[in-house]
Order: sequence, then structure tokens, then C-alpha cells
Amino acid sequence: MGLNLPSAIPPDCALRRSGYGDAMSIDIPSSKDLSELSQRRNAGSISLYVASGTAGDRPPIGRDTEAARLALRSAASNALAELDTIGIEKAQRDAISESLESLERDRNLWSTPARTIAVFASPEFTRAFRLRNELPSHSAVGDRFDVGPLLRATTFGHSGYVLAITEGDVRLLFLGSDASSEQIALPTLPDDVAMTLETTETDGRFDRRRADGALGPKIEQRRYCSVVQDAVLDVMGDSGLPLILSAASDLEPAYREANSYRDLLEHGIDANPSSLSLEELEKRGRSVLENHSEGELAAWRENFGTMRANGLASSQLSDVARAATSGLVDTLLFDLASTEEGSIDEGGSVTLAREPGPTTYGLIDEIAVRVLRTGGAVKAVRRDDLPDDRPVAATFRGKF
Repeated sequence: MGLNLPSAIPPDCALRRSGYGDAMSIDIPSSKDLSELSQRRNAGSISLYVASGTAGDRPPIGRDTEAARLALRSAASNALAELDTIGIEKAQRDAISESLESLERDRNLWSTPARTIAVFASPEFTRAFRLRNELPSHSAVGDRFDVGPLLRATTFGHSGYVLAITEGDVRLLFLGSDASSEQIALPTLPDDVAMTLETTETDGRFDRRRADGALGPKIEQRRYCSVVQDAVLDVMGDSGLPLILSAASDLEPAYREANSYRDLLEHGIDANPSSLSLEELEKRGRSVLENHSEGELAAWRENFGTMRANGLASSQLSDVARAATSGLVDTLLFDLASTEEGSIDEGGSVTLAREPGPTTYGLIDEIAVRVLRTGGAVKAVRRDDLPDDRPVAATFRGKF
């Protein structure tokens, strides 16, 4: 059983845009993004995670761009100095410096509700992601990018959306895995969307009267919900994050019938959203998310036990590393707080490091990206959610 889981300036320098579009200025790294970043190799690879403010009290970057730019400037300066100590050629160092300075000047990068910006730079490549999550400030220099924090933020299953919909109001709330929340604007939702409950748009004009007969209201409600869903999907894209519905009783079946988003949860908030504040929507939404996650994990652990008895699952680090390298991992769960460093060779053999260094990396992160590269699913979880007291657990596609 799988889990429902949610990838002059050098020519490859780019700010990755996401399904949110420029209006939202938020990026959702895909599995392809993570895989691409993890495969790049250059002795002068810099990874920076920066934000404005102090941990636990960070405003959106767009509200204090100068503090965030200063954080990037300081982190970049330290990383560039470290490149000097490991013997990176001046021309390569200068190429990185120039691309980072360009990012600092990029207004699109800083006009964002994001709370963290992740930057990955090498002499021939630069990419930045604007993340809703509040991640710890972090920098790393080595022969590969440190995608660990990005991977964990992307695959930890305690974030999602709440959609509150009545005939007179539509609200979309983002719930972050870091306990933050934010009401999200719906730029493409028509101001007169409620008119779809009265008329139908034809040839660019609202000119068809409400449908007659007993089915009339249902037809108009489905039409209304379809317009709302289009605006919601314009914002969420194919994020893979759970969507929790809080709808008036007459609109809930209409929205579910119109829905095409595969991660709309079966169980929503059992209350009319017109009676709930944003704080109450957040509280109830998190309860639904927690129950959903616990149910999925319990089912996965049960299936894991059955598959392990048949030689098709393991929580041994060495087994999981070899299976990931061979492309045999179907689903990997890993400890969100794992810190083991070392290296994994091309055959999947693991070597633990006594201490981190320029040629070591997070072992669990490396296993996770190898799983992603071969089409498997990965999910960051708390240690207590794993089947055993070990940092990984995986189900396999076959024996090896």
C-alpha cells in the first residue's frame, strides 16, 4: 500500500517558477526538481537557506526585503570565503558571486509571501526557490547541493489547504508544517462569482436565467463550484498537498462533484464555514490533517509488516540504501530529524563519517533522492511514526 505523497550570469541561471504563478510568488519544488539538484556535481557547490527575522518570528520576506537580502549577502559572503579555502579557481568563484548578486537584485525574488528562500549555486548553475515554510537558516559548501532541508520541507505531510465556501464567501487557507497559516488570495476568482447562482455566462455575457425545475439549483451550484475550483487550482497547481473542504451543506456535494483535484480529502470540516473564523478554520483543519496522516501511516506500517515478512521491506539502512540504488524502493519513510553523514557508493554500500566534511553528505537525504530518481515515493515523518527505532523504512518493488 502506498502513501498519497506529495524538483554575465551563467546560461543555466534561472528562478524556477511554480504552479502558483508570479501573482503568488511561491515555488513548490517537484520530485523532478529535487532529483535534478541532487545529481549535479561541482566542487564549488553552494547551498543557502535564508529568511528575514529570527527563527520562530519571521515575517513574510516581502514585508522586510532588506533584512532578507542582508541575510543572503552575509551567507553568500561566508560561503564564497569558504570556496577560497578549498582552492576553487577565481573565475569559477566570480561566476558564482555574480549570479548571487543578480539574485539579490531580482525584484521578483523578493516580492513574495515566502518565509524562506533556498538558493543553489555553482559556477554553471543557479536556482532559487521561494518557500512558504519557515526553515532554519543554513549554508553548505561541497561537491554537491545540500537538498536535505528542501526535501524535508517538501515531503513532511503536515501541511495543506482549507477551502471554505458558501454562496457569499470563498476563503482559501494554507496550513504550514511549521504551524504557520496564511489566507491565500484567489486572483482569478471573479468578483461577481455569486452571480453564477443566478445566471449563466454566454458569449462573454451573463444572460441565461437560473435553470428551471427541481434540478435548477443543483445545476447552478455545480457551476458556481466549478468556477471556484478553477480559481483555487490556479493558486495550488498540482501541489499534491491535501485539500480540506469546509462548505455549506448544500454546496459540499456540488463541489465534490465538480472537483478534479486528486488530493481533496474525503473527510472535511463538519460545520458551516460562515460561522468559523480563520483561527477556527485553522484549528479544525489541522485536526483533519492530523487524523488523515495518522490513518495513512497506520495503514502503511501494517502493510510494511506484511511485506517485510515476505522479504519485500526493510528498516535496515544498508538494505534500504542498496535497494534505493538498484531502483527497487517503492515507498520510503525517513526520519525528519536524521543527521547521519557519510557516503554511499555506486553499488549502494554505506560508509558512515565520524564528522561532516566537504566530501560527506546526509545519508538519509541521499537515499531519498535516489528513490525519487527511480520513480519511488518519499515521505519525511517523525521518528515515532516509523515502524522501528531506525531512521528509514522502505517497501520494495521486488527482492534483491
